[in-house]
Amino acid sequence: MKLENKEFGFDSFVDEMTKLKDEKHFDYLVTIVGEDFGPEEGLGCIYILENTQNHERVSVKQIAKQVEADYVIPTVIHLWAAADLLEREVFDFLGIKFLGHPDMRRLFMRADFEGFPLRKDFDMSPEANRFPTTDEPDSEWTSEWSIDANGQLVEKKHRLFSDEDFVINFGPNHPSTHGVLRLQTVVDGETIKRVYPHLGYIHRGIEKMMENMLYPQTLALTDRLNYLCAMHNRHALVGVVEEALGVELSDRIVYIRTIMDELQRIDNHLLFLGTCAQDLSALTAFLYCMRDREHLLNVMEETTGGRLIQNYYRIGGLQADIDPNFVANAKAFCAYMRPMVQEYMDVFGDNVITHQRLEGVGPMNLSDCINYGVTGPAGRAAGWHNDVRKSHPYAVYNKVNFDEIVGAEGDSMERYLVHIKEIYQSLDIIEQLVDNIPEGDFYIKQKPIIKVPEGQWYFSVEGGAGEFGVYLDSRGDKNPYRVKLRPMGLTLVGAFDKMLRGQKIADLVATGAAIDFVVPDLDR
Repeated sequence: MKLENKEFGFDSFVDEMTKLKDEKHFDYLVTIVGEDFGPEEGLGCIYILENTQNHERVSVKQIAKQVEADYVIPTVIHLWAAADLLEREVFDFLGIKFLGHPDMRRLFMRADFEGFPLRKDFDMSPEANRFPTTDEPDSEWTSEWSIDANGQLVEKKHRLFSDEDFVINFGPNHPSTHGVLRLQTVVDGETIKRVYPHLGYIHRGIEKMMENMLYPQTLALTDRLNYLCAMHNRHALVGVVEEALGVELSDRIVYIRTIMDELQRIDNHLLFLGTCAQDLSALTAFLYCMRDREHLLNVMEETTGGRLIQNYYRIGGLQADIDPNFVANAKAFCAYMRPMVQEYMDVFGDNVITHQRLEGVGPMNLSDCINYGVTGPAGRAAGWHNDVRKSHPYAVYNKVNFDEIVGAEGDSMERYLVHIKEIYQSLDIIEQLVDNIPEGDFYIKQKPIIKVPEGQWYFSVEGGAGEFGVYLDSRGDKNPYRVKLRPMGLTLVGAFDKMLRGQKIADLVATGAAIDFVVPDLDR
């Protein structure tokens, strides 16, 4: 998707964004891209929106207004709840303050971090970025910013906790929070009142690193986000570069990519099903899933050479052709896998204890899922048709028959069942393609130094846990000017507070088990 940005101006921004949502039904905020556009334009944001009725997408560019040494943009959190963490991320990395946002704290960097790393003038020298040897300060206060009648920036303090609040920290520890995630939870007895997520414990500055890399060098970084969706992550990155370059891929390439994406999806779902059971103390189901996942990894490893980290796609095609035994092994795996899925239901999914722990737990209805940007199986469990393979087809998904699995209950049990049913759909896709892989090139040769034409693009895929997207701003150089990754899990974690208010403490554990997030994807 090549971006043709709408621009409304600072004073009209909120009114025009309101019209886009209320009158034109752009009710899904896909992502907010914070960017330093250079000395002429300064700092600003690009908002990518989708109309969930017809899946049309638009982008809006808003340059921040400078107020003395600060940069400000009005918040859109009252229009899209997903803007909560997305705006905090922009503030953290670029220092743009969103007027009216009630919680302008850093999100990934430490509270005492100095500077804003995605600004082009940020000092990257090791001397200026020494790792701190002190504990991070933890404040009970946050800030809301506004502009007064004199045009001055005014700060209003909000206290996060009252003297009577009892606060429990869940995490950061792995694997119980699926990585080092910290959920600061306010409780009244056993009942949850608020959940504040704390992120960034394994933030690695991937987007900043990419600005100083050649395009092929950026590929390895996406494999280390959600490592269970490495194929999907890299597919989005090579996809946005290939679209910008106008590369025409052979049928063989796109067939193999589609098959590999679905094998990766099954890999992701198997580990999800296993860890969901393990989080609820059902070890047998975990072992069953890990047993079958080994068979899947054997199929992939013969071609890719990897098991946990897959680095098979490259700009213009694939690293190598498929192994001579790949077709036979993929077919054998599909035949083996189908009856195994029922075993997971027999030993865990249909267990009365599972139903008691997951039904009605962590619920979100359809409108809330859209408002919070809860994509993937978690959103489809509430009835949201958000599968990128259907709404924005890529590879050969427009040539295969498969059902988009949606539920109605929107609770943790429905999320588990959507994952179960999606495995069958992935097996169907693989079986339709694996005997029909066309002959042809597995790689379309590219120039040794790739230079992408000037412009801005966004390309997304359906990852194992939701929409994974890549925004690319190119200035025609051999390095990307700006790369923004839309992680699958950030909006999922951003919805925890909505899911869990009024639920019990034990329900937080069950909800976390049934939400498919991996922290390296969130933290990048």
